[in-house]
Amino acid sequence: MWNRWQDLLREQKWVAYVLPMAVYMIVGSFEPTPPDPDAAETASSWQVSYDNYPWIYAAKLALTGVAMVLAWPVYREFPCRVSGLAVVVGVVGVVLWIGLCQLRLEERLWALLGYADFGARPAFNPWEQWPDRQGQVLAYLVLRFCGLVAIVPIIEEFFLRGFLMRFVMRPDWWEVPFGSVNRMALVVGTVFPMLTHPGELLAAAAWFSMVTWLMVRTRNIWDCVTAHAITNGLLGAYVLATGEWRFL
Repeated sequence: MWNRWQDLLREQKWVAYVLPMAVYMIVGSFEPTPPDPDAAETASSWQVSYDNYPWIYAAKLALTGVAMVLAWPVYREFPCRVSGLAVVVGVVGVVLWIGLCQLRLEERLWALLGYADFGARPAFNPWEQWPDRQGQVLAYLVLRFCGLVAIVPIIEEFFLRGFLMRFVMRPDWWEVPFGSVNRMALVVGTVFPMLTHPGELLAAAAWFSMVTWLMVRTRNIWDCVTAHAITNGLLGAYVLATGEWRFL
């Protein structure tokens, strides 16, 4: 069975890059947003209730983890090395992300267009939801940081930079050396993250453009993954320190 799967990856090279991201986004579509006390209905018909968010998040990570194991033969094709520049970009990136998000320009834009809270994150605060269940809070935080640092950076960077940005350059995209770009790839590398982060358009445009610069500079996908992981980890630490759960 495993040999057949590896044969499929060799024949359909896109599968390993797309599958984990697709699983993550499909399951994530069921995640609820914070309930609006002024609304008659607090969740879309396909969403679960807000207090069940941790279960959906756990299922999302578990299924994505399975997909990542299946994709691992392709991940291993990229030399696993990390430069100091990736660390610098990751640290600068979190300052950039928080600073731009604090402007709340996107909130004003969507409100003007009649889409209040469009793109809002789940913002699940475990201490608020489970004030008397500290063990459950700790388990959730471990799970949340696992997703932030170990899951999302890998699947998102491999999908965006390993596949999508190369796919728009040539039909035989797998032959495009990693780190090579043209105008279309640069546009896609910025626009796609903006579409997947509608509540943080400005921050997504700036941060992902900076990591594209890192990609071109080092031509190493694990540098991009590392920068992404550092930014996400520091962002999680910022949320714990400030209580601004809207960032998660």
